[in-house]
Amino acid sequence: MSFIAPNNPSDVTQELAELGYLASEGLSSSIFLSLSLQRPLFLEGDPGVGKTEVAKTLAKWAQTDLIRLQCYEGLDASQALYEWDYTKQLLHLRAAEATGRASKVGEEGLEEEIYQERFLVKRPLLQAISQLSQNPPVLLIDEIDRADDEFEAFLLEILSEFSITIPEIGTFTAEIPPTVIITSNRTRDVHDALKRRCLYHWVEHPDFDREVAIIRARVPEVTEAFAKQVAAAVEQVRTLDLYKPPGVAESIDWAVALGRLGSMALNEETVLSTLGALVKYREDQNRLQEHGITDLVDCLLYTSDAADEGLGVDLGGRRII
Repeated sequence: MSFIAPNNPSDVTQELAELGYLASEGLSSSIFLSLSLQRPLFLEGDPGVGKTEVAKTLAKWAQTDLIRLQCYEGLDASQALYEWDYTKQLLHLRAAEATGRASKVGEEGLEEEIYQERFLVKRPLLQAISQLSQNPPVLLIDEIDRADDEFEAFLLEILSEFSITIPEIGTFTAEIPPTVIITSNRTRDVHDALKRRCLYHWVEHPDFDREVAIIRARVPEVTEAFAKQVAAAVEQVRTLDLYKPPGVAESIDWAVALGRLGSMALNEETVLSTLGALVKYREDQNRLQEHGITDLVDCLLYTSDAADEGLGVDLGGRRII
């Protein structure tokens, strides 16, 4: 089935929601423009806010392949583009020698044979550019801020032309450019030249109502009241100036963990026993235990009492019941 491009941002919001991703209005607009203009989309934001999930959901929507390039320090062009399968090339040469064919075709002939596409190991960038399908793949370049400056410059050239030349074979050019999503956790600033090549969107933590909806969508077994408690608690934890505040992914993990323990109410015992699902650094766990956990539980217990009486309670600026 051919992918039908959306007509407006509302179409994007609706299609992503049907696949379980609840996008903000700004994010839906950025995705719509990226698809319409065939421009890479640069998503920046705190860890766990759903940047990577955008690419995964787009691939599901388009019913196409997701090709992921995970960036890291020291990543170079060969690891992102291609390399030759030396083991297969060596086996081919030995087979030619064993059968006597090597002497017939000669040295130049053997060299031409071993530098054919069947001996080429395609890495993510070449996979995305050379793939022939009705629906182009989604290319996810994840955590570009972890890569070196040199790789950024190389990537800028690739995204400008969507063309790669391999000296021994020739040039691969994408007939239809892949849908490109680039993410960054902003551990360092990415060069302006790369950002100018892309559309840009800063992905915020969701507001309270959207986080509740996300938890309900991803953990359907929890009640709405419990989802509100989790979302309110996470919202409070994010105000504690932690090293790594919990993102949406941690909200979902925490709701799942609490559900597996059979707890549909937050108290000091359940919070302590599931703390590892919510915050992932020892320093943050210590800070939460020392400064926030008792007050957090007391506030949530007050909220539950008010709910029993049918009252509304403002928690951290959000009316949660």
